[in-house]
Amino acid sequence: MDGRKKVLGEERRALLLKLLKNSPTPLTGSELAAEANVSRQVVVGDMTLLKARKEPIIATSQGYLYMKNDSPEPVFEKIIACSHPSNRTEEELNLLVDYGVTVKDVKIVHPVYGDLTASVQVSNRSEVKQFIERIKKTKAAYLLELTNGIHLHTISAASEKALQEAEEALRKANFLVAGN
Repeated sequence: MDGRKKVLGEERRALLLKLLKNSPTPLTGSELAAEANVSRQVVVGDMTLLKARKEPIIATSQGYLYMKNDSPEPVFEKIIACSHPSNRTEEELNLLVDYGVTVKDVKIVHPVYGDLTASVQVSNRSEVKQFIERIKKTKAAYLLELTNGIHLHTISAASEKALQEAEEALRKANFLVAGN
């Protein structure tokens, strides 16, 4: 924070919302904090409040993203069940994005907590690389490590054909759970 005046309360949340809505890419908590001249922790609290107000904000590995649904072209979605060791995650994600697919999330069914979902939001190899680097840098565990490799992905694409081709490529590479 510098000598500029802090943006307070509702005015700050309105500013953060405007920044997110106008950004085509995710914005980090640090970037948002710098714009409002507050700490990153304040931004985290603001994001929680905005989400509670049903604003479609998601936290991705690259930062916060406002999920606009103003796309004129239809988006097709599918949930797929995969299984692999963590050291094949980059291969799996690259295979999917190479078919024009966005990997929206990863889900597991935890024996105690039930359904756990985390945003992934990768659509190209550059975003996959950033995601993998962030996992390595933070030494975070992949969710699939909690379920012996079994996990689900919500995938989306501009056509059903892209989803089908990506799914077939996963099958050939032995990423899909049998019966999927």
